[in-house]
Amino acid sequence: MTNCKIFSFCTLAVSLAFLLLISSPFSAAAQVVTTSSEQIRIVEITRGLEHPWGMAFLPDGRILVTERPGRLRLVENGQLLPQPVSGLPNIVAQGQSGLLDVALHPRFADNQLIYIAYTSTRSRGISTDVARGTFIGNQLKEVEVLFRGNKGTSTGRHFGSRLVFDGKGFLYISLGDHGQKERAQDTDDHAGSVIRIHDDGRIPAGNPYQQQPDWLPELFSIGNRNIQGAALHPLSGELWAHEHGPQGGDEINIIRSGHNYGWPVITYGVNYGIGTRIGIGTHKEGMEQPLYYWDPSIAPAGMTFYTGDQFPGWRGNLLVGALRGQMLVRLTLEGEEIVAEERLLQNRVGRIRDVRQGPDGFIYLLTDARNGALLRLEPATP
Repeated sequence: MTNCKIFSFCTLAVSLAFLLLISSPFSAAAQVVTTSSEQIRIVEITRGLEHPWGMAFLPDGRILVTERPGRLRLVENGQLLPQPVSGLPNIVAQGQSGLLDVALHPRFADNQLIYIAYTSTRSRGISTDVARGTFIGNQLKEVEVLFRGNKGTSTGRHFGSRLVFDGKGFLYISLGDHGQKERAQDTDDHAGSVIRIHDDGRIPAGNPYQQQPDWLPELFSIGNRNIQGAALHPLSGELWAHEHGPQGGDEINIIRSGHNYGWPVITYGVNYGIGTRIGIGTHKEGMEQPLYYWDPSIAPAGMTFYTGDQFPGWRGNLLVGALRGQMLVRLTLEGEEIVAEERLLQNRVGRIRDVRQGPDGFIYLLTDARNGALLRLEPATP
């Protein structure tokens, strides 16, 4: 894949229209931060979001934002519209659960389909669902559930859940272990895994466990503790993801078909508070080693590869939000190796729940708080 430097008039017009629609006047309180390669300005687009979790950019410049208590909101012309999107299914918000990620169908301009990940009731507790609906005006219509996690939990913890389309008609869904670590190795349980389905919910014939008895055919990988950030590599097209470790051991992995990422048999983390070993240690044959891990933990959330032109020094980097330390982590790559880390915005904006690259090439952040914000990072000097 080459880096396109010549934009069509149409592409340029869309980018300019998006920027005009979401721009808000520069505040006198806007912060300017100097990094090792860029000087950036932090612009607050809007505030008043209750524990925002995920976002998606509509072609007309509006931004969809999920609120974990169960609302899907619209940001238009830099303003948070007071009325949430209607037509959502029943959502249960308990602990870390609720309305989580949102994603547009790759052909949204033609079919108007949006996808949401959320939690709903089971016979025992709650688990993750993925549904899609047609987005018309400020309504979600013809909603259908495409995926339901098969076993519930009452813990209120570790639900994932990111949604990523791969450009080949597949949708990837990350699911946490629901705070019950042994479930991540159970091949008859969706918890602690990555799921791959078609955009209409069908199970792909090429899924790795399709023909194996006692394995759920939706499973693409297992042994994942709690993935809250996932993105496609812009060159390889492979799915990269990070997951929360316990006390230490947050990981970045390339999620590949049929691979076992080890939790809770191997980990670089330890038991909370007491510091004792989890599982057998850090290595086991047949289980993947992380590309990169953090110890102590940063509590990663949200992730994007930067491919835009607004920050030339960041092109090709991996950007990861962090709840602990309230920061944005910039990782420099050489192929599949992470060779450098820079920590930005520490304790400046709050707990970063999601990070995305917008159509305009700027970086957008969501802060996880009762009065959460949608922020934009842009060059301090245009």
